[in-house]
Amino acid sequence: MHAYAVELSKELGLKPEQVDRTLALSEEGATVPFIARYRKEATGGLDEVQIQTILDRAAERAELDARRETILRTIEGQGKLTPELSQAIHRAKTRTELEDLYLPYKPKRRTRAAIARERGLEPLADLLWKQEAGKKDDVAARARAFVDAGKEVPDLETALAGARDICAERVADDAGLRRTAREMCVQKGRLRSAVVAKKKGEATKFDNYADHEEDLSKAPSHRILALLRGEAEEVLRIQLALPDDEVKGTLSSRVVTKPQSPFAPELRAAVEDSWDRLMGPSLESELRNELKERADREAITVFGQNLRHLLLTAPAGSRPVLALDPGLRTGIKAAMMDGTGKLVDTATLYTEKSGSERAAAAKQCGAIILKHKPELIAVGNGTGSREAETFVREVLKALNSQVPVVSVSEQGASIYSASEVARDEFPDLDVSLRGAVSIGRRLQDPLAELVKIDPKSIGVGQYQHDVDQGLLKKKLGEVVDSCVNAVGVDVNTASPQLLEHVSGIGPTLAKKIVSHRAAKGRFTTRREILKVSGLGPKTFEQAAGFLRVHGPEPLDASAVHPERYGVVERMAKDLGVDVKQLVGNAALVRKIDPKRYLGPDLGELTLKDILAELEKPSRDPRGDFTAPSYREDLQKLEDVKEGMVLQGVVTNVTAFGAFVDVGVHQDGLVHVSQLSTRFIKDPSEAAKVGDRVTVKVLSVDLVRKRLALSVRAVTEGTSGTSGGSVGAPRSSRPEPAPAASKQGSGKSPAPAAQKPSAEPFNNPFRHLKR
Repeated sequence: MHAYAVELSKELGLKPEQVDRTLALSEEGATVPFIARYRKEATGGLDEVQIQTILDRAAERAELDARRETILRTIEGQGKLTPELSQAIHRAKTRTELEDLYLPYKPKRRTRAAIARERGLEPLADLLWKQEAGKKDDVAARARAFVDAGKEVPDLETALAGARDICAERVADDAGLRRTAREMCVQKGRLRSAVVAKKKGEATKFDNYADHEEDLSKAPSHRILALLRGEAEEVLRIQLALPDDEVKGTLSSRVVTKPQSPFAPELRAAVEDSWDRLMGPSLESELRNELKERADREAITVFGQNLRHLLLTAPAGSRPVLALDPGLRTGIKAAMMDGTGKLVDTATLYTEKSGSERAAAAKQCGAIILKHKPELIAVGNGTGSREAETFVREVLKALNSQVPVVSVSEQGASIYSASEVARDEFPDLDVSLRGAVSIGRRLQDPLAELVKIDPKSIGVGQYQHDVDQGLLKKKLGEVVDSCVNAVGVDVNTASPQLLEHVSGIGPTLAKKIVSHRAAKGRFTTRREILKVSGLGPKTFEQAAGFLRVHGPEPLDASAVHPERYGVVERMAKDLGVDVKQLVGNAALVRKIDPKRYLGPDLGELTLKDILAELEKPSRDPRGDFTAPSYREDLQKLEDVKEGMVLQGVVTNVTAFGAFVDVGVHQDGLVHVSQLSTRFIKDPSEAAKVGDRVTVKVLSVDLVRKRLALSVRAVTEGTSGTSGGSVGAPRSSRPEPAPAASKQGSGKSPAPAAQKPSAEPFNNPFRHLKR
């Protein structure tokens, strides 16, 4: 059994066999999606989250053990490794415990204690530390023996100061004392912020934190990151207010065990100096780092959840799309894509100039619509979006056409348009037109298009540029991989950027697959994928189930793994039909007796998946597409009035609320306290990116371009109507009104804490389709 299996099983509440087999499969080269989908019997049906957690924890243990061995070797090399110390190091469960034990043996710069030792004052420090009994005069008498001008100890006070420095370092390096002080600081420390002197009197986006204080242990991640950003921008000064006096008292009681000793006052002074000069600043720095790490992890988790929901947004599918990238002075960039996403026409429409030029643009746009017959028109939601929508609706009205116009997030489109990926796809196309293509394609298939863009640029994160970039990249990579494999990929149409996320493939092999496809033609069976250079049996095993090939073998277009084709053929034979007749025929599938096919290598969990896939092959987990609708009379923030009830789409979920697009080029914030009639701590309990919601406008701040919205006010049955201006009741207004920044960038100050509601829960999202 794996060395970590038992320990991790206890920590995660799993069976040791589940953990052991999961780790074994991973070490054999199996990916998380493959293990979760095709090795359910081995893991006992663990899902991707559980599997990834096991692997992450095992990696942490391995890293901890490597550090443990380094520390043991270092201390042993110093000749200071005792059996007791070795046992303590082996028992340490965390990196903090290890580093505390290592601290006394860690190479240091030339400290005051080191200088005192060089001057021969360690024996005097030992006298202070032992706290021998005696008379008050004994301290001076014993210390005079260490006065030596040749050693730069000219007088009694210098000798005692040096001895105190040594004792102070001992206190600071003591693992037990450090642990006690750390626990007190975590429990009773306070986080404070204030405006720096040069910014006082100025209006900043951090005004809510001008004089802020809260418990260190309760500070939420978004507030920590907001404070740190304010400090980085030299607006705020952050301080960790630690319980100094209380910690000093506790440390003194632990170190000064013989208060009647004449040496006790000197030792007590050393303890206080240790805290003020050594341990306190060190722990403050450590706690700041831990605060940042915790906030990073939580923010990255939120980002990952948002990204997953965005990537799994229902696609419009293989429908011709006319995409418009709005522009005022530079014109609207139009790109027409056929049902496969192929670019077939482009134009630049100048709609903001003279009447004749606008008429010419309308004629040009109408010609594209008549020629290519788009089934959807995608309009980027950036600057000029509502003007572009108004223009195209005028054109459609003139043509007597009912083509739906859909607002599409253009977050990251400009980054894609200037990227190497876009240059490779469209080397001769203007940069701005590439952005229009991206807008249109992300309506057709959000997952296939968004994988081409750095997830940080998609606009569903919180402080994504402030958090640990390595951890962020890892987490978002896992999310993208999970989504791609959950949906499946058509190997004959997928881009290299999509293929590289398929289980077992990666960037290099993805390019080889596309090159092979270009040179040899489309793949007709899954087995033909083995002809790609560098793609061997192991990679095929990992990838095949997630790749779709539409050809003579019907199972190749399903999620049934090739290793299970035999059992499906047996099922078809037993029913007296061929496989083609069985696949997709729910009535036939329901006649299958699963028990007949159970065996040592095929359990109930996998068999259940096979039957579900046969009943509905290649089903898309993303659901059906429905175009969102906005009020046409609302073009800009100035058109929105307090009390209006509007339809919107959730664009971002943060730790303090959800941002909703109501069609006015400025997302509004639904504070966590306004998401539900019941108390919720985490906004993701009530809202997901892509949700369609009905909201009531609580307030409109034109100066700061902020829009405060409420789902709760609608659910509670307030009197506002879709065009009214009835104010929301006092109880449904944010406390205080939080700042709503576009796409929840995290630049807003955090809102006040939510108050629980005693009213019954009525989920306002349940009747709305994703």
